[in-house]
Amino acid sequence: VQLQASGGGWVQAGGSLGLSCVASGRTVSSYATGWFRQAPGKEREFVAAISRSGAGTYYVDSVKGRFTISRDNAKNTVYLTMNSLKPEDTAVYYCASGSFVRTVDSEYDYWGQGTQVTVSS
Repeated sequence: VQLQASGGGWVQAGGSLGLSCVASGRTVSSYATGWFRQAPGKEREFVAAISRSGAGTYYVDSVKGRFTISRDNAKNTVYLTMNSLKPEDTAVYYCASGSFVRTVDSEYDYWGQGTQVTVSS
């Protein structure tokens, strides 16, 4: 199983970025997918997740209303659309796959390599 995260970059505060997580060796519609992030000097934190059915989406409070997680089963890809970005959103973003939606990173089986998001003020 491999997860390939991409789409990070540099953006000014208030801007938008879209991240993608392409899975191989595992069907995204059969597993939950989460996005986590880790800022320098901080622990990795949960950002968002989508359930196996796709009907459930979950977000950390700090990104609610700004980030949207979605999925394209035909492309076996999960997306994280990030709007109204803030400097505190700066981090390396990781996608992860697991059996159930969890906010704890240890509950996920497979991880992508991470993609850097930098938001300047």
